[in-house]
Formats: sequence, structure tokens, C-alpha cells
Amino acid sequence: MRNTLINEFLVKAGLAPFERKMLAGDASFRKYERVFANGKSYVLMDAPPEKEDITPFITIATHLQQDYQLSTPQILAADEAHGLLLLEDLGDNLYARLLEQDNSQEAELYQTAMQVLVELYHQADKVKRQDLPVFTAEKMLAQVRLLTEWFLPYKSGGDVSQAITEHYLAIWKRIIVKLPALKPVLVLYDYHAENIIWLPEHEQAKRAGLLDFQDAMCGNSAYDVVSVLEDARRDVSADTVAKSLHYYLEHTGIEESNFQLGYAIMGAQRNCRIVGTFARLAVRDHKPRYLDFMPRIWRHIANDISHPALAELKDWLDEHVPEEWRT
Repeated sequence: MRNTLINEFLVKAGLAPFERKMLAGDASFRKYERVFANGKSYVLMDAPPEKEDITPFITIATHLQQDYQLSTPQILAADEAHGLLLLEDLGDNLYARLLEQDNSQEAELYQTAMQVLVELYHQADKVKRQDLPVFTAEKMLAQVRLLTEWFLPYKSGGDVSQAITEHYLAIWKRIIVKLPALKPVLVLYDYHAENIIWLPEHEQAKRAGLLDFQDAMCGNSAYDVVSVLEDARRDVSADTVAKSLHYYLEHTGIEESNFQLGYAIMGAQRNCRIVGTFARLAVRDHKPRYLDFMPRIWRHIANDISHPALAELKDWLDEHVPEEWRT
């Protein structure tokens, strides 16, 4: 049934005859195919509407292109009712793939990634034009709770007491209050090397093609910096991290100590969420490959909680998450 819907969608889009080839799946319920027709290639996004809503992708893609002049795939055809999109094919030069083959480009690619975030920072007033969800304290708390809901039961083999969970959330409430009031920006949310494609034919920030932004929110400007530099899937060299942070601070003018505090809090928040999410993907969704990333994520958490403002969280984790669970 789904296959028939897709074929009818592609015919209606004027691509018959065509050839379809599986391209990728991800941590969500979306799947991607490459479609060959008319001597060209296209990308099909298949997002079952009972599981995923493609409307935010359409809205944010248009916003990023028209208001920020950033690079996203052109939307060539859409069937929102059935969760189907036909997209421009931006090629295969994912940051992650390029750097796996040749890491010598790392500094240039990550500086371009920072240029995107600098653009989002300096054009932050444009975020008000969109009805974006706000990354509230309540959402942050709901996300970090995934660690006690999924990761701890997975590792311990039993239920987590309400007292342990309540203590953990109380600590997080005290941490979130410390979050510095950095300028709210459009947060891409899943900004990392597997979601950025290198487009060297363009200039400046447009050289970074953005692929995954449907969960964009209005939030703290440190979030995406953490997202791309504390990547769950690849190690970014310490030199590139330092240069990227210097570039971002130099070109935004954010006061360094405030930013470091925001970076630490947003990093710990994001990484505690990811630990819980990846445990859930392994246990509930039968995707055990995500467990391979756990040691790296725990290294990121160790870096984040080394900030004095997160000392209480460090103590809680040291008590409830043994070292052997982090490796």
C-alpha cells in the first residue's frame, strides 16, 4: 500500500519512468530514497503521517532559504497528507563521510558550520516570524528524564525508584535556572556531521547544506554549537573544537564566561537526553547500533559536568551511574 502511494506520488510529480534506490533511514521513522528520472537524481522523504509530520520540515526549509539565505534542499513536490516529499538531491558529500575519508578538511568544514550559527545569531530577530516552539525549561526537564526512564533501567535491569528520579529532576531544575540569558535564536536541534552536506560551489555559510531541521525551536544560542562539536557519532579534534569556539565567540561577541556556562548546561542537557534516547532506540525500537555511541556520549557528559555549575549533577551521576555503565 505504502509502495503504491509512493509510486503514484512520483508519477504525479512528473518523474515516470523512474528508478528508486534506498538511501538511508535514521533514528526517527523517516526513510529516504534516491530517485532517478529524466537523467537526474532526486531524494524522496518517506515519513508515515501516523508517525511523523512533514509540515515543520516544509516550513523551516522555506524559512531558512528565504529569510536566512542558507542552503537546504529545494522542495519539488509534497503530499503532506501521506507524508511524502520530493527534494533536490544535494549529493553525497556528508561532513561525516568526507571526514572519514580525509580528516584534513575538518577545520574548514567546522568553520563553515560555525558560519551558519553566526548567521542564525545575527539574524535572530527573524525567528519571531515563525511560530516555532520554544525550548522551555519544561521541555528540557522532560528530555533529561529519558536518562532515568530508559538508560538506568536498561543498565540496571530493574526499575528506578521515584526518589532517585525526583532527586535527579530537582538537580536539573536548579541547573536550568542558572542558564545564562543568551540571545534566543533558531535552534536547528540536530546539527551534526551526518546532517550537514558540503557544497563547495557556494560561498561562506551557504557551503553547509542543512538536511535535518524539522525539530527546530527558538532556544539558547549555545545549543547548536554543542550539538555539532559534541557529536555523538564522531570525535571532533580538540584543536577544531577550540578553533570553532573561538570563531563563534569572535564573530558573535558573546561574553566568554556566560557562553561557557550555557555551553556546559546545554551540553549536559543534550547528552543526558541522547543517552536515554539511544537506550530507548536499542530496547524499544530494536536498533542496537546506537549503543555503540554510548562511550563517546559519556565522555561528552564528563566534559560538560566538569563545569563548577554542574557539580551537583556530577555527584548524582557518580552515585547512580557506575563507570562500567559508561563504557
